[in-house]
Amino acid sequence: MQDIRCGECSRKLGEGEYTRLVIKCPRCRAINTLRATIPTPERPRASNLQDAHVCQPRHTAPRP
Repeated sequence: MQDIRCGECSRKLGEGEYTRLVIKCPRCRAINTLRATIPTPERPRASNLQDAHVCQPRHTAPRP
């Protein structure tokens, strides 16, 4: 969890996780608007076909 503090007086307003939050500080009456940074994906993205490693079949010499 992350501390949520007032941008003016640094009073702790709460803690938690958020995507967008608007909160008024009871001490200095400042309106604090907070937005989360771009979240990390929960799983890796699928690779592009251009980036994918394509296995080529091996050609072996015929045995005598």
